[in-house]
Amino acid sequence: MQDTATYACAYCGEPNVTFPDWSGGRRQQYVEDCTVCCQPNVLYLTLDPDGETVGVFAEPG
Repeated sequence: MQDTATYACAYCGEPNVTFPDWSGGRRQQYVEDCTVCCQPNVLYLTLDPDGETVGVFAEPG
């Protein structure tokens, strides 16, 4: 099971790491602040049932 996923900040483009909650369902949406510029990113995660793959997309929040 993949414990982390990396996404590019929707504001500054810097890479950030998020921690998927595998008990939260296959499709998740939540807000997380960038660790570099502190802007809010709306994250959309898709968790594959095999437990190995996480798709993550960020947009400005």
